[in-house]
Amino acid sequence: MTLNSFDLEILRHKTVAAAEEMGLTLLRSARTIYVREVADFATALVGLDGKPFAYPSDLGLSAFVDLDLKPTLERTGPLREGDVILSNLPYANGGLSTHLPDLQLVRPIFVGGELIAYGWAMAHTSDIGGGVPSSISPRFSDVYQEGLQLPPVRLMKEGRMDEDLLAVYLANCRSPETNLGDVRAMIGALEAGARRLTEIAASHGTETILSFQTALRDYAAEKARAVLRQIPDGSYDFQDYLDHDFVSNVPLRLKLRLTARDGAVDLDFAGTDPQVASAFNLPTAGERHPYLTLRLLQLIGTADKTVPMNHGALSGVTTQTPPGSVVNPDYPAACGVRHAVMLRLMDLVSGALLTACPGIVPAAGGGTVLPVVLAETDATTGRRKSAVIQSIIAGGGAREGGDGVDGRESGMSNTRNSPIEATEDAAPVRVELYGLRPDSGGPGRFRGGLGLVYRIRMLKPDLAILARGLERFRFAPWGVAGGRSAPPCRVILNEGTKRERDITRIDILPVAEGDTLTFMTPGGGGYGDPFARDPEAVRRDVARGFVSAASAAQDYGVILTAAGDVDANATEAARIAAPDRAHTGFDFGPERDLWESVMDDATATRLNAALGHLPASARTTRRRMILEAAIPALAEDTLSLADSLRDPGAVRSLLLAHIESLEAEHGAAA
Repeated sequence: MTLNSFDLEILRHKTVAAAEEMGLTLLRSARTIYVREVADFATALVGLDGKPFAYPSDLGLSAFVDLDLKPTLERTGPLREGDVILSNLPYANGGLSTHLPDLQLVRPIFVGGELIAYGWAMAHTSDIGGGVPSSISPRFSDVYQEGLQLPPVRLMKEGRMDEDLLAVYLANCRSPETNLGDVRAMIGALEAGARRLTEIAASHGTETILSFQTALRDYAAEKARAVLRQIPDGSYDFQDYLDHDFVSNVPLRLKLRLTARDGAVDLDFAGTDPQVASAFNLPTAGERHPYLTLRLLQLIGTADKTVPMNHGALSGVTTQTPPGSVVNPDYPAACGVRHAVMLRLMDLVSGALLTACPGIVPAAGGGTVLPVVLAETDATTGRRKSAVIQSIIAGGGAREGGDGVDGRESGMSNTRNSPIEATEDAAPVRVELYGLRPDSGGPGRFRGGLGLVYRIRMLKPDLAILARGLERFRFAPWGVAGGRSAPPCRVILNEGTKRERDITRIDILPVAEGDTLTFMTPGGGGYGDPFARDPEAVRRDVARGFVSAASAAQDYGVILTAAGDVDANATEAARIAAPDRAHTGFDFGPERDLWESVMDDATATRLNAALGHLPASARTTRRRMILEAAIPALAEDTLSLADSLRDPGAVRSLLLAHIESLEAEHGAAA
């Protein structure tokens, strides 16, 4: 059956409205702050091919337009009307979940006894058991430590709840009442989607609905390919890093080769570091996973806002992920903090795109998301409970023609901040400061967006803070086209007191009554030569408190009078006297430049190739041994590499000797 363009657009908007109604039902019915306030959830209507055809444009998480229900459906077999599948185990549902707190519900939608679609809902539950409140700890080494594992199972059978399964689930939650509220909200969302799609089918016919799913996919594919043809044909390499894997100081490298051919794009992550013995692994099941392709989806949606946001938009994209790597780990690798890798993937794809086509995407964003969790003991039950009190994000990267977005790097999702009133009502803390962090955006002709500063004071004893995924302390968000990198992340305990100390990683941080904790997230990288920035724009930034007068002079060559006006003569003189600023490539910051003076792309690729002969579980340990032997500072409690790499040539020679020894070991074994 062929649909005309009018029917296609009518059905497109009707079904997207139905998916949005599902999301609103979930949002308004949920119990936990992280769902009802932050909006860490998603809903969609999914076709018989297991791929979504109707996805909300700006409600909940925007990342999962290319999700795949097929592995979940294959595990459960044929479904009946009223069945609801529950799962949370990435290794069993094909990466539909990427860590255990993400509950997935799937419901078949029948009309007249005929299966026409599926409803899907996801929500980040506040706790799924495991070794810490909120279930996520960067130090965990396998998913057994992270909580209850649920392969795809039937939570409801023909409309009736499986009370035994529900009892097992709730017994593994530290906050069973609120978790149950979220599960019921998800079931309500699925009911809303089924009801609305049934009404649409009654108006247009089931055959039309089935034909529409395929037609909309093909339409999206055609329009998206036109956008991706902007990328010049060729192959483009880029690499980026996480500061460490939490259990060591060894940096974690992600590598990409992007190949474009007439609008078809392949993302090959060969050379990416092995999976780690901590929670920084991203399970993708070796498939074209939404987190691998999200930056391309955003490029498509930005360049052509008429492209339907469904999986067809990525039909021309393929991905390759090495088995046993941090982007395709083997079970049972821990994955609770997978969002740290996902954020770096965004920068990785951006870097490759900018190498191919300058100006096509922004510079690196701040690259960190901090879900700040407060753990306390319930005075009534004695249970250790937790609440996500804020999701702190960073600034957006600058782009050709515009500054980065201040305090908002929305690359991963459409999630929101939690209102201060909601935080203080739910947890014994006082929010003393919440605003933009001055001087945190990378200088450029177009300034990087500012990061955030967030300070809380503890109002009770026996509290603990969890803030998984702290990043960009060592490797700064990079600038491009002459733009500068942004200042790194900082977290300070008891700032401004005699007990002040910097925190560079948090698992469970015990805090006392009266303690303060201040989070300072990075801004985005700058774009273009900062000395070419309009002096009036710099003056406005200083007047607003975004940039200090000292930074205006040093980073932009703009001199202000005591009254805050631009001193035109002094500014002209300062800019003329500035050193040569002809650099037009990437500015990665001093720590990355220092690291790559020893561990360049060829050396890192060679090491990972040699490690590939070992079992996946042994690779990260052997890699750490080799690097710590060559660079002793990596075995110490410091993120600075400056002292250890005073003689990069000598360190590099030692490192290559260790790699040659590993290669010889493999040769002897062969």
